[in-house]
Amino acid sequence: MSKLEEVFQNKTAFIPFLVADDPDFETTVQNILTLAENGADIVELGIPFSDPVADGPVIQAADLKAFKAGVNTNRVFEIVEEVRKTSDVPIVFLTYLNIPFKYGYDKFCQRCQKLNVSGLVIPDCPLEEQGEIRTFADKYDVDLIPLIAPTSGDRIEKIAANAKGFIYVVSSLGVTGVRDDLAVQQLNDTIQRIRKVTDVPVAIGFGIHSPEQAEKLATIADGIIIGSAVVKIVDAGHEDLQNELTDYVKNIKEAISVKA
Repeated sequence: MSKLEEVFQNKTAFIPFLVADDPDFETTVQNILTLAENGADIVELGIPFSDPVADGPVIQAADLKAFKAGVNTNRVFEIVEEVRKTSDVPIVFLTYLNIPFKYGYDKFCQRCQKLNVSGLVIPDCPLEEQGEIRTFADKYDVDLIPLIAPTSGDRIEKIAANAKGFIYVVSSLGVTGVRDDLAVQQLNDTIQRIRKVTDVPVAIGFGIHSPEQAEKLATIADGIIIGSAVVKIVDAGHEDLQNELTDYVKNIKEAISVKA
């Protein structure tokens, strides 16, 4: 069992998402710490990318703000390094493959291990294309977290059987963003297929934003991932940002405690 898998033991994990360096270094560090201190079980930290094919307008706009702030891969690692001075909250990166490729797979994964970045979510790297980076991820005990989407079809079992850390089940077609309607029965059917081939935890993301949605999905999944709704709170830039993040995390945690 990997470190990430241990997080899901005896509870439904909450995994909020932030964009690194949105709107700046110091705020990102504080946002991660606030999320961790108030109930986030894992923090998914997005490395800004110029062509984020899986991300909707909210996260794309956050990426642009981060670029204006001068973000680069080293700066993202420095954010994690600063967090590690006071928190050991599990962190996974959401990245696109060109970023670790350009940085150097070995160097990238080694630095992840050093800073206790436990996993990588790479939307543009399907199972069949993972060979190069998997060699280095395995070498440094970094889990490659697969995505299973409504379009995965007869590949679901193959993807799940090779999973480590947790499996990211995409709730709906399209890019990230807040949605009101989620196909719960279809998601349940997908998760049941996954559970027939692996005990690796399953977390649902894309579109979830309300405690009511989180509560409903917590009955069928091991974790809830929320991105755009959290990024929207950051984007508003209110003076009481940390209080807003605190309240949001606590509300979601309370909603998904049904399995605790």
